Amino acid sequence: MERHDYHVDQVPGGHRPLAAWKGKDRIGGNVLSTLTIILKTAGCRWNRCRMCSYRHVRLEGCGTGDISSPVMSQVEWIGRHFSPDDIEAVKIYTSGSFFDPKEVPLPARNAMGHLARGKIVIAETRPEFVTEDAVRSFLEIIDDGTHRTPLYVAMGLETTNDMVREKCINKGFSLRDFLHASRIARSEGAGVKAYLLAKPPFLTEREAIEDMASSIRDCSTMADLVSLNPCSVQKGTELEYYWKMGSYRPPYLWSILSILARAPIHVTCDPLGGGRERGAHNCGKCDRPLLDGIRSYSLSADRSLLCELLETDCTCRGEWDFVLRNERPFCMPLTR
Repeated sequence: MERHDYHVDQVPGGHRPLAAWKGKDRIGGNVLSTLTIILKTAGCRWNRCRMCSYRHVRLEGCGTGDISSPVMSQVEWIGRHFSPDDIEAVKIYTSGSFFDPKEVPLPARNAMGHLARGKIVIAETRPEFVTEDAVRSFLEIIDDGTHRTPLYVAMGLETTNDMVREKCINKGFSLRDFLHASRIARSEGAGVKAYLLAKPPFLTEREAIEDMASSIRDCSTMADLVSLNPCSVQKGTELEYYWKMGSYRPPYLWSILSILARAPIHVTCDPLGGGRERGAHNCGKCDRPLLDGIRSYSLSADRSLLCELLETDCTCRGEWDFVLRNERPFCMPLTR
């Protein structure tokens, strides 16, 4: 997905988001201009996922009583720096959950809603914070009648396999929790977006492909939008420890292409750190055209593009085939 206008860090005299950028995304069958926002908050209350580094980017020195001001300051910064005229959708992320009132206090959440009024909003949260009141009150602010589905409640389901989610990711909730939150969101008129994680730790390359294939099939009937996130190695995480020991390799881009090509629905994908050692990568020679193709497919939904990409001639295709045939649990990876 296209990105530009990227911002980080703090502004003297106040706070600004961890990141904010404009780009394009395919939402509900249409390519829309989007504003993506990552708010810096007190942090995720769960804070135990093996691959997540957000614990290191939380607001420091903020207790529950003084979190509202720095979060509100970030919302105000967004209002000053981005014009709503050329934005059709807003994607909101935090250090954990947008609908957690201890992360994003109600005044700041409402202020964010007023900024996004009339736009399609995708807001990420853990399922335990999806309540009727939270969804209804936010939807009432952003909905001006323009869109059939103004709000998508987005959750990091990661996989539909409870065993993988618990043992490999330590996510802290079940598929039943996701489905319960989805029913609440839909009962209030919101849609549901699911994020899936390709190749968490402890899975072989083939196991990771099969896990995503089955998860996407399941999500085709459970979510309105599905996004595939290839796992990347972030600093200061448990996953980084395994990676440094040589016990983890991020997924091959060949695997990501294979997953997308097998999917019965359109799945968006924008590999974080793609082409680098810590992100989804192949040999380095074919990475850039494959990454560009994956991002183009996310916007176009042209499945013929995936077929063409899978036919790319590169010697590392043989290496990937060898890994799929020979990698075994507890003795992988065979390559780095």
